[in-house]
Amino acid sequence: MIEYQLGVIGAGNMAEAILRGILRENCLKHNEIIAYDPVAKRQQILAMEFSIMCSLDNSEPGACPYVLLAVKPQVMKDALEQIAPFVTDETTVISIAAGVTTAFMDKILGGRGRIVRVMPNTPMFVGWGVSALAAGPRATADDIQWTQKILAASGRTVVVEESMIDAVTAVSGSGPAYFFYLIEAMTAAGVAEGLDPEVAELLAVETCIGSGQLLHQTQKPPTLLRKQVTTPGGTTAAALDVMQKSGVQEILTEAVRAAAERSRELGK
Repeated sequence: MIEYQLGVIGAGNMAEAILRGILRENCLKHNEIIAYDPVAKRQQILAMEFSIMCSLDNSEPGACPYVLLAVKPQVMKDALEQIAPFVTDETTVISIAAGVTTAFMDKILGGRGRIVRVMPNTPMFVGWGVSALAAGPRATADDIQWTQKILAASGRTVVVEESMIDAVTAVSGSGPAYFFYLIEAMTAAGVAEGLDPEVAELLAVETCIGSGQLLHQTQKPPTLLRKQVTTPGGTTAAALDVMQKSGVQEILTEAVRAAAERSRELGK
């Protein structure tokens, strides 16, 4: 009988994205994963869509060699208290909760477990996510490598110091919302210029997707690509001039700073 390797606690969208990648890339087999969520409907999704075992409580997932905590920050304390009796010195505990420090987790777990903190983002749903990992108390290089493996199934990974996680949250964790907001604004601007709403949205979406692919595939710096499309005295130059005079870069810097500060507040 195959023993469970990964226990998943919390069955929200991000947990589903991570599980989808793990199973798609055969990082683990279906019968090596066990999950728990207090919402019965979410448990049904895990059982039916992912064909993984679901537990009646946190005890079985919490006793696995690897435990993924995918719960909301406000319920993290309860989840940690529930799994604490089952966590050993050899357990790798992985958290994707925003604002919850490894020091907080370590205290609730009584100094047991090897803790890894992760900040993923929603493009993981389509295999284009990026996750930042930080080693917490007692986490080894093998723990980081194993965590990178399961997250790399849904995108890129990067290892940072935990002190940088709040900045990561502000840039990439919240970043997709900035991107979608930009597309909303571009669409509205196109409509204001007389375009049909559906056409304006199509142009905005496909332009952003294509630009991202151009950046990714050419590996050229964004500054260079911007200059290549900006003819002096042309239409793009006129638009960028307005952005520069309006302080768009300063506004984005302030927005990222506000998100980072909020992340720090959540960790207190």
